[in-house]
Amino acid sequence: KTGPFAPRDIAAILRIASEAKVDLVTLDGAGGGTGHSPVRMMNEWGVHAVTLECAAHRMLASLAAKGRPLPQVAIAGGFATEDQIFKGLALGAPYIGFVAVGRGAMAAASVGKLVGEALARGETPKEFSRFGSRVEEVFADYRLLKADFGAETSKIPTGAIGVYSYLNRLSSGLRQFMALNRKFALRYISREDILPLTDAAAKASGLPGYEELTALEL
Repeated sequence: KTGPFAPRDIAAILRIASEAKVDLVTLDGAGGGTGHSPVRMMNEWGVHAVTLECAAHRMLASLAAKGRPLPQVAIAGGFATEDQIFKGLALGAPYIGFVAVGRGAMAAASVGKLVGEALARGETPKEFSRFGSRVEEVFADYRLLKADFGAETSKIPTGAIGVYSYLNRLSSGLRQFMALNRKFALRYISREDILPLTDAAAKASGLPGYEELTALEL
């Protein structure tokens, strides 16, 4: 796992990973960091995840062109929603096949734990009161866990239920984006599935911009 280093350092890391046949390299761009990291560091320190991923994509393409073995690569850095994950997978295809979600899952665990503690005290948070006052009513995905674990579900901490619910939402949302693009397996996601809307995004990604694609169609 690396931080958002300078491009020459990322290139060295990927070259070493290729030579050493490393299993997985995680590139952590700005916008990433745990919930304990200073906000200024997460928002402003280092290279933005999109810029970092575009640079890594070019480096991996260069290694592939030379016939070098490629490590599996994951991109991280502020990914929290299913549309961000889809775009991250598309931007990195076919060389970056994973998106790492850290802070979002940690937030889900924290909120789930706090809600569970409130319910245990007989206090239902106002924003959830319309669903009920019990764990199985407030946590919609409790029923899915109960289908697998039965009575044992009551022993699962609400923080864990929060993480499960969050990741299930990401999974369902990602599948919807894939279906809309007629991509029914992760390996079919490609860079053609995204479109840069600004000149800066087109330049950074190397993808044709909206005006270029429109001109081609006309």
